[in-house]
Amino acid sequence: MSVGADSGRAQRGPGHQTRAALMRLLEPVVAGSGFDLEDVVVTPAGKRRQVRVIVDGDDGVSLDDVAVVSREISTALDGSETMGSGPYVLEVTSPGVDRPLTQPRHWRRASGRLVRATLNGGAEITGRVTSADDDAVVLDTDGGERRLGHDELARGLVQVEFNRRGADDLSGDED
Repeated sequence: MSVGADSGRAQRGPGHQTRAALMRLLEPVVAGSGFDLEDVVVTPAGKRRQVRVIVDGDDGVSLDDVAVVSREISTALDGSETMGSGPYVLEVTSPGVDRPLTQPRHWRRASGRLVRATLNGGAEITGRVTSADDDAVVLDTDGGERRLGHDELARGLVQVEFNRRGADDLSGDED
């Protein structure tokens, strides 16, 4: 922080912005490209800062999508005082498989996937997401289908499956 010479009150320098300010700046930019802004993380990297912007969409995010969104985000950042005058490196990425499922859209995008869900009381349940909407998630568990309201779920994690049920058989035809 610096103190304004004429006012005597503390002022934030142009590079001292919060994650919330970046989220406010970038959310409409990412939404305008047809995606959701999941998170923004700024970390020091030597004399620069790394700005990691995580975006996602209902149909995933392709490399071409990342390139387009990256240009839009870069233009928005360069045209604002949010990052100040210091150098930064921009990284635009999609969430990894280890991203916790916390929002209804996360659960909807995990349809067909095996997940381990943690309930608000701490209990865990594992099942395949058969459907999800703004109100609830339906999991196919060993004991049958179970409907869980989003208010019952603390979070979920997609489980990595090497032989995912329903995946196309890539071994070829056997005649």
